[in-house]
Amino acid sequence: MPLCSSGTKVVYHSSRERTVTRQNGGRQMSTTASESKKTLPPEHMAQMALNPCVTAAATVIAFSKRSFGEVDIQTTYEALQKEAKKVRAGDLGGVEDMLVAQASALNSIFLDLASRAQVNMGEYINAADRYMKLALKAQGQCRATLETLAAVKNPPLVVAKQANISTGPQQVNNGVAHSARAEEKSNQPSGLLEAGSGERLDSGTTGAAIGGNPALEPVGALNGAAHH
Repeated sequence: MPLCSSGTKVVYHSSRERTVTRQNGGRQMSTTASESKKTLPPEHMAQMALNPCVTAAATVIAFSKRSFGEVDIQTTYEALQKEAKKVRAGDLGGVEDMLVAQASALNSIFLDLASRAQVNMGEYINAADRYMKLALKAQGQCRATLETLAAVKNPPLVVAKQANISTGPQQVNNGVAHSARAEEKSNQPSGLLEAGSGERLDSGTTGAAIGGNPALEPVGALNGAAHH
């Protein structure tokens, strides 16, 4: 298996068996011999196992044998590397094509399973129920794939609200909060003291002056019975 850095080829080491036929005392005997290539260092194998393009290439080859036969691992790895470089450069055309293709494939799976459910619906209700559940799962995955495609084409607008967070000590007032309207009313001038804005009430004419410490006249004798 090639698959490491660009331009480097790593041989995929697998063991295979071959049958050897030989003559032994006038009869044929078959023996099995194992051919094993040289093993790579553990560090190298670990790097390959953690390389996403390497593991993806191995998965593609394992699942594409029935459709495409034997696929070269090095060529698959290089094709994946090219697609990854396009994505890093901002070209999402390959990703969009993949999502469209996957949605179409999932829709085909949905249609096939739904038709199977319809065929079994009259007599085999349990089979129809299973086929319908699988069909609806495929339909749900198709919808999710199309939603992902829409998000790639038109990314949602994220509006971040500013949060004022103080890292120092904070004062907490547990009393009753006074509203600004109440404070504004409390600062207004009293109508009893002022007639208008900046005008004092007219207190009238100045009264006559009173002398200080006026002499007191004695009170005459009173007859209680006569004045009652």
